[in-house]
Amino acid sequence: QVQLVESGGGLVQAGGSLRLSCAASGFTFSTAVMGWFRQAPGKERDIVAGIRRSGAITYYADSVKGRFTISRDNAKNTVYLQMNSLKPEDTAVYYCAADFTRGLISTTSRAYDYWGQGTQVTVSS
Repeated sequence: QVQLVESGGGLVQAGGSLRLSCAASGFTFSTAVMGWFRQAPGKERDIVAGIRRSGAITYYADSVKGRFTISRDNAKNTVYLQMNSLKPEDTAVYYCAADFTRGLISTTSRAYDYWGQGTQVTVSS
């Protein structure tokens, strides 16, 4: 079955960096658009970044542009989120998601077919 497993979250001071990974299995990874979302307590799940199948085209939320980088390795069935210059407002549970239906990057969570369990990122001030 389809599985997405995130790792790499943790506690970091403001200004620090973390690299999230999402290992995929149970499907042909290169056929899916991948997204990273985050959800803080009491807030909606919002897109952080997305990447198209080949990795050539990416999308970033305005709040993370210039600080976060999404990438994928189709040979390793893994998508990454490099997070630099972290801020306390980046604190959230981060989820990776796979969209098999659309070739474009959707910014809405309901467009994605499968989700990982999430990994907590906490940025202290």
